[in-house]
Amino acid sequence: MKNQLLSAIFLLFAAFGFSQTDKRLKNIEKEFEKILEITHAPGFAVAIVEGGKTLYAKGFGYRDLENKIPMDENTLLAIGSCSKAFTSAILGQLRNNESLTFNDSPIDYIPELRFYNDQLNNEINIRDLMSHQTGIPRHDGSWYLFPTFNRDSLVQRIQYHEPFTGLRQKWHYNNFMFLLQGVIAERITGKSWEENIKERFFSPLQMNRSNLSIKALENSENAAVGYEYFKDSITRKMDYYQIAAMAPAGSINSSVSEMANWLKVWINNGKFKDSTILPENYVKEAISSHAVIGSGYPSDENPDMFLANYGYGWMVSAYRGHYRVEHGGNIDGFSASTAFFPTDSLGIVVLTNQNGSSVPTLIRNTVADHIFNTKKTDWADYYRKQKEEEQKAKEAGKNAADSTEIKNTTPSHDLSAYTGFYENKGYGRFEITKESDSLFVHFKLLKFYLKHRYYDIFEPLEVTSTGIEDFDEMPVKFNFTTNDAGDISSMKVQIEPSLDHPIEFKREPKALDLDVSELKKYEGEYELTGIEIKVYIKGEGLYMFVPGQPEYNLLATGEDGFNIKGLEGFKTKFKTLENEKMKELVLIQPNGTFVAMRK
Repeated sequence: MKNQLLSAIFLLFAAFGFSQTDKRLKNIEKEFEKILEITHAPGFAVAIVEGGKTLYAKGFGYRDLENKIPMDENTLLAIGSCSKAFTSAILGQLRNNESLTFNDSPIDYIPELRFYNDQLNNEINIRDLMSHQTGIPRHDGSWYLFPTFNRDSLVQRIQYHEPFTGLRQKWHYNNFMFLLQGVIAERITGKSWEENIKERFFSPLQMNRSNLSIKALENSENAAVGYEYFKDSITRKMDYYQIAAMAPAGSINSSVSEMANWLKVWINNGKFKDSTILPENYVKEAISSHAVIGSGYPSDENPDMFLANYGYGWMVSAYRGHYRVEHGGNIDGFSASTAFFPTDSLGIVVLTNQNGSSVPTLIRNTVADHIFNTKKTDWADYYRKQKEEEQKAKEAGKNAADSTEIKNTTPSHDLSAYTGFYENKGYGRFEITKESDSLFVHFKLLKFYLKHRYYDIFEPLEVTSTGIEDFDEMPVKFNFTTNDAGDISSMKVQIEPSLDHPIEFKREPKALDLDVSELKKYEGEYELTGIEIKVYIKGEGLYMFVPGQPEYNLLATGEDGFNIKGLEGFKTKFKTLENEKMKELVLIQPNGTFVAMRK
């Protein structure tokens, strides 16, 4: 009976995780609850590490809001870009084994890799990838809107990603460069990024429930549901986002209790218990400054918070005069912060199931204030004031936008003229269709309604299971352009804000699916000023051959009209049906219109 009672007490203690109090954390949970309330977050979990032990670990709120299932320290959540330090750390281990140096070119390990210009191809090194110093901006639309499980496919897109500045001229965050680090490790080890993470970190750090994909997260017990606080008024569920091939940049799912072990490695010079996980020289190098993110000049309000630099998968700054190393993470429905103070042997990890949330920052700072026993800021109140200022700025911006709105304009073409496929080699391919009297954009995972704003400019509004999302003002617009033949030829969108010009997607009209029997009337030989043009059926399609030129595929667009595949602004139209054959072939091109007659 005594043993049963002891077991029951132990289980009760375990259920509360590491929520036992430390004098420095007195009344901290009241502040946590206040932050949870003011941010409208469904829940969060926090773990505090000191030296080689976990000082505190506990969940607050709910991991599943609808079913009122509490969050705890073992709840699995997506950590997003907090994954980056894991990816770079693989290379730190490989360097220690003399498998590479950080001065090597990534092309040495990925021979097919090419960048936008010769400077990058000839001079870029692995250290540039690790410290975000390539001069290439994020181009996140390339992987987020056009996901794939094929890493080689993503690598091929990089050569079309235009830089916004020169190599090592300015820091700029880039997920693709962490994808490359994962691929470099794959090429050297002969193992997938996922296998490397499991074998090198998860297994020795006893991160037994942590996983690397949405499928694994969905099949896990005690996993959080992701949410967003929509329009600052409604907490609603978000679908998990499958990061797929971009996994090395941010696909780890973990709990604060297991992430605590990862922090112990970093505040103990690469060691976990009696095992060396990371070389000590790599740890010190990774958490040192290699690039300047921004000036990080202290504000009057917080004079002891300054510096904004970057190491390898870590951001470096000063907080209350203490050296802080940190990285945040955001992916649909989840936000995270992994932070540690190496000279204080202190680590803090905060995970929340709220999209784009301030909770990790607010909780992290609150913990640090208590542990350091210095100036304490009411971070919940700080957040409230910040949101009030943001709302004022938002209203001012909306009023300014309304005053410049162009009214009473119409598109230059019938809506059907905007339909078709649009493609950019650095991003991907999507389709625009016409449904009733509206245009819709179809990406692999998302669908948008195109709301006409003015002239040939449309605003994309997401179509969800509950309808069309009515945002006050979308940050991007679809701007359609016309070629010399008068056709809609491309669409431009400012999807990469760091560039001073939009990304262009070339239009390819969607060919009508005509039966071979319907194509027979176009077959024949047509003559134009002594030149014989042959039109013939090949396989299931219609083709045209002009002497001295390549064979052209004709794509049916309706009313006896065809576009010439691969030639923008070039099209044909057949006229005058006689004896079940077309008599005229009209060639429409930028330098004029020409009529060829059937021989």
